[in-house]
Amino acid sequence: MTVDQQYLLDRIAISDFLTTYAHAVDTRDWDLYRTLFTTDAHIDYTAAGGIAGTVDEVAAWLSTTMEMFSATQHLVSNEMVTIDGDTATVRAMFFNPMHFAGDDAPCFECGGWYNHELVRQGDDWRSARLWEDFSWTTLGK
Repeated sequence: MTVDQQYLLDRIAISDFLTTYAHAVDTRDWDLYRTLFTTDAHIDYTAAGGIAGTVDEVAAWLSTTMEMFSATQHLVSNEMVTIDGDTATVRAMFFNPMHFAGDDAPCFECGGWYNHELVRQGDDWRSARLWEDFSWTTLGK
């Protein structure tokens, strides 16, 4: 496989996209979250008991749902990326510990994969479709 400069730039940009996604959710920056998707994107968190819908529908749902947690910390890794011109498919593993709000509240941990269909928009990559494959969960102290 010949790797060219554009491929390397795209891989770095896609990795930055995934980091920004995790940052937006963990900091509850729903305006930033919205910028990561195309205007007609479809997001599906149903595998983890969430909803599926448009960017605005899902961002509104997340903004209320995430209030039950005092802290979250997404770790996104093991990125499998296929780039084809101005489109890319991504499958990236996540580990997500979340601490419920309240004194003496337990920690909820889960893991799985984020799957994105990305499109290049100008100099940036945006997700046209995100779906989650949920793998496991634990509830502990």
